[in-house]
Amino acid sequence: MSNFLTYVQEHQNRFLEELFSLIRIPSISADSAYIPEMQKAATAVQEALAKAGCTHTELCPTEGFPIVYGEKIIDASLPTVLVYGHYDVQPPDPLDLWDNDPFDPIIKKTALHPDGAIFARGACDDKGQMFMHIKALEVMEQNGGLPCNIKFMIEGEEEVGSDNLEHFVRANPEKLANDVILISDTGMLANDLPSITTGLRGMSYVEVEVTGPNRDLHSGLYGGAVANPINILAQMIAFLHDENNHITIPGFYDKVAELSAAEREEMGKIPFSLEAYKEALNIAAVHGEKDYTTNERKSIRPALDVNGIWGGYTGEGAKTVIASKAYAKISMRLVPDQRSEEITALFTEHFTALAPEGVKVTITPHHGGEAYVMHADGIEFQAASKAYVETFGKAPLPVRDGGSIPIVALFEETLDSKTILMGFGLDSDAIHSPNEHFGVFNFLKGIETIPHFYHHFTELFQANQ
Repeated sequence: MSNFLTYVQEHQNRFLEELFSLIRIPSISADSAYIPEMQKAATAVQEALAKAGCTHTELCPTEGFPIVYGEKIIDASLPTVLVYGHYDVQPPDPLDLWDNDPFDPIIKKTALHPDGAIFARGACDDKGQMFMHIKALEVMEQNGGLPCNIKFMIEGEEEVGSDNLEHFVRANPEKLANDVILISDTGMLANDLPSITTGLRGMSYVEVEVTGPNRDLHSGLYGGAVANPINILAQMIAFLHDENNHITIPGFYDKVAELSAAEREEMGKIPFSLEAYKEALNIAAVHGEKDYTTNERKSIRPALDVNGIWGGYTGEGAKTVIASKAYAKISMRLVPDQRSEEITALFTEHFTALAPEGVKVTITPHHGGEAYVMHADGIEFQAASKAYVETFGKAPLPVRDGGSIPIVALFEETLDSKTILMGFGLDSDAIHSPNEHFGVFNFLKGIETIPHFYHHFTELFQANQ
């Protein structure tokens, strides 16, 4: 296994260029204008899997974008690792805030990435991290072979809710049968402080529409006499939080799993600088639910945020108009025991009730998923921890993450297997934002670390049989 690092070092330039080729494909799942690019990206992933060592690959059709499947089965008596990732990316907007073309990756040095970071959409989420696993397969194949069986399931709809993945997983339990699921779509605390994500928040995502008059109106002739949907929508959104930043939806907190004082104390030991956090975001103060720390607010507590709001005239110059309609997209991050469908129903009832006479409200659910928590005492975490010790020189810390990967809970329910989240990005990597990036160090360190996980997991699995 000592050859892993040497091989990565010898081939790092090629690895980077191959990743760049994938990144250059603008595989934006949310925009129908990019359907051809989505297909192109799926084909590129399939070809990369075959080249790395998969003996069988296929593009599995869905009602949306194809799922890329690959496998190499060497011995049915050995454990099987299922790798999940996604080839779709977020839209790059707003383009004017990027320092470079989001689909023309460049490497620039930063304070946190002195070895350079890859700046491009998808560099971290999730092309860069997914591609680490493809290259890790190559590393193992070229340095002694696989210690166990491996399967890949790479989808193209993670950024839009993974609706078709659920159908695929439920329809293919034998094809996807495994002993552990391995995902790199999360992060770690710092390059010198590795960590493993042991919890994710769930998600309820809705779009709201407030309709007033039957057409746009002249604000001079009608202003003050009819309900302005934009004004009303802003007021309704403001009522979703109280003065303590608690969410006001009745029943919203009824099933929230509360951490004990001891658990919160242990969580408080995770290194965190509030001043550095504020400085990185260029904010004067943090904001959130009263009586909770920043780390707690963004990981173990639920949240509600407006992700977009629009309506009326937004072009250059002035147009005095009262819009007929106003819109907003709202996401709610959920914690263990909250169910996304229940929360969506509670939101719908409450938000509709907030509307005054004179407007109509339409609420459209987009997607949802459940929270996930794993324990750090299983062989999955033990194997990952041993792998990090070999490459980082220290054991990783278990941490709860505030993001959502809705299909993780689905995997445990349908495939009856645990998921290990070995993310190598940093919180500062600006995923979903302009100037998204992924450290060259992190990319290469992931490729080096992942093969060690396979070996340690196989050893622990066999020892526990």
